[in-house]
Amino acid sequence: MAEAPLDLGQLAIDRTPSPSDPSSTPRRRRWISRFVLPIGILIGFAMLLAVAAGQHWMPRKSVTVIPVIAKRAEVVQAGQTLFQSPGWIEPRPTAISVAALAPGVIESLLVVEGQPVKRGEPVARLISIDAELNVQQAKNTVAIRQGELQRAEAEWNAAMVRFKNPVHLEVQLADAESMLARAETELAKLPFMIEAAQANVEYARNNMQGKRSAEGAISGRIVARAESDHAAESAKLQELQRRQPNLQREVDALKTKVRALEKQLNLLVEETRQVEEAKAKVASSKALWEEAKLELRQAELALERNVVKAPMDGRILRLIASPGTRVSGMASSTGHSASTVVEMYDPDRLQVRADVRLEDVPMIRKGQPVEIETASSSLVIQGRVLQATSAANVQKNTLEVKVELIDPPPTVSPEMLVTATFLSAATSSDVDAAKDKQRLFVPEALIQAGDSGSFVWCVTEDETARQTPVVVGGAGGDGLVEIESGLNVTDKLIANVPSDLEPGDPISVVSEDTTMGMN
Repeated sequence: MAEAPLDLGQLAIDRTPSPSDPSSTPRRRRWISRFVLPIGILIGFAMLLAVAAGQHWMPRKSVTVIPVIAKRAEVVQAGQTLFQSPGWIEPRPTAISVAALAPGVIESLLVVEGQPVKRGEPVARLISIDAELNVQQAKNTVAIRQGELQRAEAEWNAAMVRFKNPVHLEVQLADAESMLARAETELAKLPFMIEAAQANVEYARNNMQGKRSAEGAISGRIVARAESDHAAESAKLQELQRRQPNLQREVDALKTKVRALEKQLNLLVEETRQVEEAKAKVASSKALWEEAKLELRQAELALERNVVKAPMDGRILRLIASPGTRVSGMASSTGHSASTVVEMYDPDRLQVRADVRLEDVPMIRKGQPVEIETASSSLVIQGRVLQATSAANVQKNTLEVKVELIDPPPTVSPEMLVTATFLSAATSSDVDAAKDKQRLFVPEALIQAGDSGSFVWCVTEDETARQTPVVVGGAGGDGLVEIESGLNVTDKLIANVPSDLEPGDPISVVSEDTTMGMN
């Protein structure tokens, strides 16, 4: 059997891509990696460049800068002489004015200038005759008021006795009850008296008729006597008959009086009023007595104030008033000399007011040691700086500095001229005294004040504005001030600060002024 011929075309591989063939995916990925990814990277890099350079394209404020001024000053050791200044001694803090507390005329001065005195020691005496008379008058007034108080207390005690034991009302009530009983008795026996009077009238009439019937046998005088007796008995009978209504009214009135007295005895209205009135009178009299005692105390105080006394231990600085001078006391409104008699000072509390040249003022520090020399003392007096005053002398070009004297000797006193030698103060840098110290200065005009303190405007490395807080020290002359902290020697300060400058604003440095503050 013959073999069929071999068809090599069946062995060929069909490489035509089809839509559903997964072998086309790698070719698409190669297209993305070759074109899309590099384009995206270029776009991102361009955006970063635009953001980084955006600030340079924004408008910038043109400014002039100046460098921080650095000076090197030699640090001296503590105790070395810095400078000398003249001055004078004065009381610290001021002299004490000893004033008369009462108005009057000075009779005599009891001290002299420079005399030591103790607290409460008399220094002057005023004419005191008027004050003595006022004291005597006040004592008499106190005695009068005391007598009035005693009388008021006696009246109050009597009123209390009458209130607690109203015997005067009991007596009146007893009298009224007695009169009522007597009137009731008279009223009760009145019928019997009328009956007896009627019997007497009947007897007198029968007697009169009998005498008339025997008129011829007896004298006419006997008949007239019988008629008179009959008329008298008839009158008595009529009087008794008319007495009953009156007696009844009298009994009723007495009963009313008894009831009123009983009610008055229970209420004690008048007695209560008398007690309260006496009590008020006692209070008023006591107040007047206390007022009189107060006036006496005031008069005694005025008399006591006629002697001017020292308010403290010290020495007399100067005599202000002289004998015969009138002082106004505490009512003075014409100045201290109107009541001041002398001035005192404490010899243990003295100070020196030194005239320091303005160029030496930056070397002044609080607590700085000072040596004081004066002709009245052979020893050097130690002192320390208290503070610099604001009293600058334009003519002498000096500033007054107060120096406290430490343990001043008794030979020195105010107004003595002295020479003050200011020494360097002890600092922590004494161990490096041989080294130089760098100090930073800036023009005072560039220092601004804010809510958080002093600050200056600086230029950062990326040319933006920055507020830098600083701690300002002393003056350095030529319009400069020392900066104790906050700045470095490499910082650049903005000299012409725009009014609308804000922290972080981009700026453009147009020039650098290296002469400002270097005169």
